[in-house]
Amino acid sequence: MEDDDGQDYVDKSRVLNVQPLRCLAPIFPSTPSFPSFPHPQAASPFMCPPPAGHFPPGFASFYPFSGYPDSHNMQTPMPFGFNGSIPAVPINSFRSGANGDAGSSGRSSRNPGPSQYEEEDGYSDWVHVNEGEDSSKAATKKKRIPKRVRAGSGQDINVASSDVDVDAMVDKIVESFNLMDFDAFKRADGDKDSVGYIRMIYDLLRRKLSQIEDSKESTPGVTRRPDLRAGTILMNKGIRTNVKKRIGVVPGVEVGDIFFFRMEMCLVGLHAPIMAGIDYMGLKVSQDEEPVAVSIVSSGGYEDNSEDADVLVYSGQGGNINNKGMEITDQKLERGNLALEKSLHRGNEVRVIRGVKDIANPTGKIYVYDGLYKIQESWVDKGKSGCNVFKYKLVRLSGQPEAYTVWKSVQQWKDGSTGRVGVISHDLTSGAESIPVSLVNDVDDEKGPSNFTYYPGLKYLKPVNSNESSTGCGCHGGCLAGNSSCPCIQRNGGNLPYTTNGVLVSQKPLIHECGSSCLCPPSCKNRVCQSGLKIRLEVFKTKDKGWGLRSWDPIRSGAFICEYAGEVIDITSAEELRCVNDDDYIFDATRTNQSGEGFLNASNETLKIPFPLIINAKHAGNVARFMNHSCSPNVFWQPVLRENSKECDLHIVFYAYRHIPPMTELTYSYGIVPPDRADQRRKKCLCGSAKCLGYFY
Repeated sequence: MEDDDGQDYVDKSRVLNVQPLRCLAPIFPSTPSFPSFPHPQAASPFMCPPPAGHFPPGFASFYPFSGYPDSHNMQTPMPFGFNGSIPAVPINSFRSGANGDAGSSGRSSRNPGPSQYEEEDGYSDWVHVNEGEDSSKAATKKKRIPKRVRAGSGQDINVASSDVDVDAMVDKIVESFNLMDFDAFKRADGDKDSVGYIRMIYDLLRRKLSQIEDSKESTPGVTRRPDLRAGTILMNKGIRTNVKKRIGVVPGVEVGDIFFFRMEMCLVGLHAPIMAGIDYMGLKVSQDEEPVAVSIVSSGGYEDNSEDADVLVYSGQGGNINNKGMEITDQKLERGNLALEKSLHRGNEVRVIRGVKDIANPTGKIYVYDGLYKIQESWVDKGKSGCNVFKYKLVRLSGQPEAYTVWKSVQQWKDGSTGRVGVISHDLTSGAESIPVSLVNDVDDEKGPSNFTYYPGLKYLKPVNSNESSTGCGCHGGCLAGNSSCPCIQRNGGNLPYTTNGVLVSQKPLIHECGSSCLCPPSCKNRVCQSGLKIRLEVFKTKDKGWGLRSWDPIRSGAFICEYAGEVIDITSAEELRCVNDDDYIFDATRTNQSGEGFLNASNETLKIPFPLIINAKHAGNVARFMNHSCSPNVFWQPVLRENSKECDLHIVFYAYRHIPPMTELTYSYGIVPPDRADQRRKKCLCGSAKCLGYFY
């Protein structure tokens, strides 16, 4: 390859075999341009031979191809943005070696093996990659060599098994997010927007990969991991932020943020290892370098004591504690354990991520960023096996927003060990929903919404005839993702709109769900929003916006929340209510989303409404009527048409725009009115967002 001056240079995005993920000793192809002899500074685990030739104009040499890294940064960022031609060294470009050589470590022994790398998540990070192509050239191959992650159970985890042109799909997603506007600084040091972009792109890609895998027959002994595959693709393309390893706060990541996959934390720079529990970096002390811990994940894999919300007793790594079939030994003061010990004496802050069980997915975990802690003391204790285990007591720094404390409180409300303060009614729905909805006011003396009856569905005053014929499907056992002959799947563009766990893949102009004209059962994967609420919600009194809505449960991006219920009215009736300023509880589907919404829609298609649906929920409705407006919403709405041969069965359904932690207010944008109603009265917006327009309609 030649640069603009006609000189040869090396494409550093090309990488070879990888084993295992946590052992970070870079390797590159051995070619005439890449000497095989060690670099004079090879004593540093991150150092490797410099490439022949020079960098293209506008690009400077970067670590590990030049000099030692900054003493506070074990991974100096490359001088280009997301659209740079030389992507970041991907997570699958590191050779197996001594655990923690590159500043990150799992709690495991040094001897590599299939079961040895099983971590707190229940997964293994022992990866085999037999692929030399970079992501931009992989699409030209007729047959891709699959990547597999070996699980502790001996199963293979397929992370690259699709024949779909994934590169083209990724490029389309990236283009829709306008990542060309990102610069090198945002890649090195992120902010709230860049972190949000990266997480949204990752989750959209992961869901699309899940959708592809769902349409294929399962392979015995192979566990699909679209989460790993999506992360690897983005790492290869350099789509990440906060690549500078640091102590303390990570720009753009807020205390209380939740993650459903370890790869998410890696992509935004919160915790680099995707399986290991301890992340650390090197700091120079005089002429020597010593490790210090920067973050830990406590998710129940070891004998940690996390009962106290502000104190964590963390167990050290190693000793084969979680490795079945291997002899349990005393832990050693090395790698992550040594880094934690050094952090105790230096007194540096350590980020703590707590893993909790995902109730909706019994085999999964949710990771809660609980903020900054300091290590107060350490000691050696006898574990359950009788061998020595290092223990570290970490205490949470004061003045931070609540995070894990909120989870503990919600759990106590659920099990009845403590009462919820300010409860007016334990179930606002009076049994209309299968899950109760609490009514809470700890602000003033108001006892609840007046002249309101809870109603979970739509009341059509007169039927609306359908313009399209609907025959429904004949899938007696439920619609299957790979069944291309299913008419409901055909109407959705050839794929089910949801993944197997009921998460919406992406926003669409119109979703076609199975309905009364279909023969599939209520458990069909294409009837996600037809069985009522699935999460524990709470209607609560806000300080300045009236009543609001929030959830006791964490909500996953793309998850169904509720539909907008009430009485369907016509445009004339709606205009009459607006004229007398009585339109506070009217949902108007003819409005368009405000700028900044719709990021789940990679195709940027506009919503398709079969008819102008307007819903009045003032006197009868469900929880949706309590959702307030925000200029930076965490919920979006989507038109869903249920198949019905007799009439048009249209519904407005709400889904999570991003991962939403418990007790966070749920908000959506009320949208922009059509041009012919541009003179409609504006209302003052109190959302408090940094992007607040100051008004809404």
